Amino acid sequence: LILQRNKFESLSKVSFMTSRMKSLRYLDMSSNLLRSAGAKEHCRWTESLTELDLSSNQLTESVFGCLPVNINKLNLQNNQITSVPTGIAELKALKELNLASNRLADLPGCSGFAALEFLNIEMNLILTPSADFFESCQKVRELRAGHNPFKCSCELQDFVRLERQSGGKLSRWPEAYRCEYPEDLRGTQLKDFHLTELACNTTLLLVTALLLTLVLVAVVAFLCIYLDVPWYVRMLWQWTQTKRRAWHDCPEERETILQFHAFISYSERDSLWVKNELIPNLEKGEGCVQLCQHERNFIPGKSIVENIINCIEKSYKSIFVLSPNFVQSEWCHYELYFAHHQLFSENSNSLILILLEPIPSYIVPVRYHKLKALMAKRTYLEWPKERSKHALFWANLRAAININLP
Repeated sequence: LILQRNKFESLSKVSFMTSRMKSLRYLDMSSNLLRSAGAKEHCRWTESLTELDLSSNQLTESVFGCLPVNINKLNLQNNQITSVPTGIAELKALKELNLASNRLADLPGCSGFAALEFLNIEMNLILTPSADFFESCQKVRELRAGHNPFKCSCELQDFVRLERQSGGKLSRWPEAYRCEYPEDLRGTQLKDFHLTELACNTTLLLVTALLLTLVLVAVVAFLCIYLDVPWYVRMLWQWTQTKRRAWHDCPEERETILQFHAFISYSERDSLWVKNELIPNLEKGEGCVQLCQHERNFIPGKSIVENIINCIEKSYKSIFVLSPNFVQSEWCHYELYFAHHQLFSENSNSLILILLEPIPSYIVPVRYHKLKALMAKRTYLEWPKERSKHALFWANLRAAININLP
């Protein structure tokens, strides 16, 4: 019975009309004005009906509540169906279902269509088809899903991969399957769209990011320990704190006045040479030099770091007595650090290096790279073992310190 292109409006009335047609197998109600009844009890179809064409009407998803239970072939193309509701009466005999040109956003499941073999869902609004379709619809031999606005993403890639594993059930592949979103992939065939496993596997991505973060943290921690970064940070912090306190406590003395010719930095193990040789030869005699020594010039009550900084700032030069003992002294390195910082901040030539004993490079710690650089780039005075050369050594040292204090 073909009743297409008429003005039928009620699907339930059509069902009652066929209830006494005991031999009716095919009914064509396409291109009418049919609307869904919405309740199954209002529909009564003849049991002989196996093929029904309801295309090009105004049906919505409620139509699935008003269908003949023995139907084999159902055409719902070009309607206003937005989804296939779950919990509908099972159409156990349905083998072919045409849902093309509707408003579906995803593939329907096969919970109510146990025998479904052919599904047409072309020209809908499907962005990312559910990858579990082939698992729930294992009897489907052919799926037409082309000409949808596919969004090329990880979910879509999973769908295509599962389709390939299922044996090529996608009809009109690959020309009818193209990306619509994102903009830069528009028109790309799905077969040419690929993403890495890392980009699509969230767990793998998180694990990889975590491992890279741990490796980065480990590398940074190793470099910090190897280069002794915490020590330098601590020293810089103490230097800035001392400067800040000096700025607030004594604003009238912000301009530093030079009081000493030179500040002496040395290891306690080399104190005998400093007290018996260096200080007597520089402070006595013609053109005496005023030296700043921690034992007599550090101010009680102030921290060692503050005293070191104050003495360096109040001295025109800083003399460092280098030896293996110097390298092993923590405080000597503090003094070298602050003096070196002062050198760069004022762009002056205030460091004088005296090599009391040779220093093998292998005993110099990594964090003493400034000492290595200074010894490599700056000329230093080497203490001669021969007594006949001492006079020339003291003359050179006095010449290096030569300045008139105010």
